[in-house]
Amino acid sequence: MTTAAPEPAHDKTRPDQFGGPWGALLLTIVMPTVTFYLWSAVAQHGGSLWLPRSAAELWAMIPAPTWEAAAIFAAWLGLQALLYVVVPGRVVHGRLTAAGERAEYRLNGLVAFGLSAGLLVAGIAADVVSPSHVLAQLGPLLTLAVLFAGGAAALTYVAGRRRAHLERSTGNPIYDFYMGAIQNPRIGRHDLKFFFESRIGMGSWGALAILLPAAELQAHGELSTAMLVVSLCQLFYIFEFFVFESALLSTIDIIEENLGFMLWFAFLAWMPFNFTLQQQYVLAARPELSTLAAAAIIVMNFAGYYVFRDSNLQKQRFRRDPSLPIWGKPPVAMDTARGTKLLLSGWWGLARHANYLGDLTMALAWCLACGFGSLVPYFYFIYFAPLLLNRERRDHAMCQRKYGADWDRYCEKVPYRIVPFVY
Repeated sequence: MTTAAPEPAHDKTRPDQFGGPWGALLLTIVMPTVTFYLWSAVAQHGGSLWLPRSAAELWAMIPAPTWEAAAIFAAWLGLQALLYVVVPGRVVHGRLTAAGERAEYRLNGLVAFGLSAGLLVAGIAADVVSPSHVLAQLGPLLTLAVLFAGGAAALTYVAGRRRAHLERSTGNPIYDFYMGAIQNPRIGRHDLKFFFESRIGMGSWGALAILLPAAELQAHGELSTAMLVVSLCQLFYIFEFFVFESALLSTIDIIEENLGFMLWFAFLAWMPFNFTLQQQYVLAARPELSTLAAAAIIVMNFAGYYVFRDSNLQKQRFRRDPSLPIWGKPPVAMDTARGTKLLLSGWWGLARHANYLGDLTMALAWCLACGFGSLVPYFYFIYFAPLLLNRERRDHAMCQRKYGADWDRYCEKVPYRIVPFVY
């Protein structure tokens, strides 16, 4: 078991994120609308952008739930909950909150995801699971995910208001519904935010990344080069996430954000459905990808992965042992008034978030594998770039509150935010 020192919380009593209450209301409407539209673009319009010509066309992009989809949804959710509870794994306690509480996390995601993927592949191989049949329920599954996210956000909002004296929220119901009124809701000892981000968000993305190429193989008897490249790159990314699952505990999602509609929707709908748009598009449009282009994209993907993972590992190793060399040299760090150090070596001496550059490079590689026939498969990068830019700004503001003048000195030494020598 490991523990971490308490962190000063962001002032969640001010509705100043994402445009305040009006921005939160707009995003609560826009996020599901965009997700339904993108699903419709692939499933109903061959992977192309489209303009609705009537109210009936708008309603047609919201598929009705089915009992079959409900059974798939419940079975998957139940399987992940069961694996989380019963599979052995290291138990870690998170940072101390302002209310003096620590959430508990069970780090068994790699085994749980391996078992889930193995069961899925075995089911497909034995003709027990039909990929095309499951994917025919993708629309109804999306609708169920959106409804579940809305209901869960309402429940956690009520739970947060009931213990408002222990939580930090604004008191504005629209804003708090979207941003959340409770930081670490739990069932028993188990933290819901961690479970749904790791096992449902990433795990469901992984399941679809297996089902989509399997559906192409089932329909055409072979895998296209584009499908092979995107699926292998994404599955490697997801597998690698579970190898380093403990790194999730140091992200803003876990240590800073409340659990509201923003994160509920992200974990249940945005991640699994929008992050697989490349494979969905390839299955619908079958774009051509040359061997040379595929090789270049794979190199680009793993170059981005190297920057992403190496930069994160440098930071984690420095926290554990500040004497370990970085790029063959003793690390350089800056002392702060808090008694902690800010790393100035390796990637962290080149940019304050070079790990985001690696993430964006991988995202663009997955999109490029789909060719240039449509903007739909590029949505991941189009959305991801502003998201990370915003996240870097929010992280910058949090560090300014945390370190004060020391952070200003650090920014003078490391002036670039994400892209060394550029931005």
